[in-house]
Amino acid sequence: MVKATVMSDATTADPGERKPKEASLTPGQTEVSFRLWTKDDFKVGIWEATPGVSKSTRPGYDEICQILSGSATITEADGTSFDIGPRTLLVTPAGWEGTWTIHETLRKVFVVKKIPASTD
Repeated sequence: MVKATVMSDATTADPGERKPKEASLTPGQTEVSFRLWTKDDFKVGIWEATPGVSKSTRPGYDEICQILSGSATITEADGTSFDIGPRTLLVTPAGWEGTWTIHETLRKVFVVKKIPASTD
């Protein structure tokens, strides 16, 4: 029997232990990622990071995320920037690169799809 995964309130659920954010340019910035479901090339979960600046890339995977709380400014590799916050839907395709400047602790629900390796 296949069962559903249910989280009654993704905005306040405890995602677990925070760890130093490896790609951070800000000392002391932390993050936590809680995986809710994984199947084949898909992952679904909750991610949260404290204020700071970090580099971000999407090597070999697409990501769709819904911002639940917090705020940030995202600057893309070409210098284009935009602000995100609660209710923002963000799609970053494989190969995307940018910088996240998190102003207040940011939480998102994410769906990641790994891109199969080319067989060329």
